Amino acid sequence: MHRRNVVITGASSGLGLGMAKQFALKNHNLALCARRIELLTSLKEELLTINPNIKVQIYQLDVNDHQAVFSVFKQCQKDMGSIDRIIVNAGIGKGASIGTGFFKANLATAQTNFVAAIAQCEAAMEIFRQQNNGHLVTISSISAVRGFRRAMTVYAATKAGLTSLTEGIRIDVMHTPIKVTCIHPGFIRTEINENVKTVPFRVDLETGCKAIVKAIDKEKANAYVPSFPWAFLHWLIRIAPSNLMRKMS
Repeated sequence: MHRRNVVITGASSGLGLGMAKQFALKNHNLALCARRIELLTSLKEELLTINPNIKVQIYQLDVNDHQAVFSVFKQCQKDMGSIDRIIVNAGIGKGASIGTGFFKANLATAQTNFVAAIAQCEAAMEIFRQQNNGHLVTISSISAVRGFRRAMTVYAATKAGLTSLTEGIRIDVMHTPIKVTCIHPGFIRTEINENVKTVPFRVDLETGCKAIVKAIDKEKANAYVPSFPWAFLHWLIRIAPSNLMRKMS
């Protein structure tokens, strides 16, 4: 199967968990990485129930331990024989308006969502360059296209940085067997946003992850998902007045 062996970080909950289920249904072998190994253990059992014909490996990993990222990814490659796709998904949504006393929360978001993503991309691309093949996928956000306020300020900035980082990697390996994709999910119900009451066009986790996996398999440079309305709406967000952006966040 094309891209048979898939690594996912942040796989114990949210989008990582949802993607794992969708890839299991599509007969992919999985290497799942997250801090909460007990949740990965339960997820592994569930995935093998969904599809007993796949192989599922689990690895405890805090992506802010950068050296561990390199070690775990290399172990994934050893255990799976080769890695066809690595999905850089781990992230958090802590934060508050800048200057309101929540620097530690904003810093944690910046470190996890961007600095740790650099480590994951470095480790992934080392493997793909050595293999001369592979598919790097980063999970950005629709918030990457504009600045947002309150808890979204640093989060959106990290996702904009991740989108730019992914594009730079893609340009660097153009005309090689290595493919690079950046996924920009719209509002999908996860642990990060489950307590937010007014979210436009929010979909449930299964619907959102089906759209994400479908977009990943197309291996385009960028995808905004679910395609309705985000494939069109992201263009409008780019030019929307600041007052409207204030209301959206």
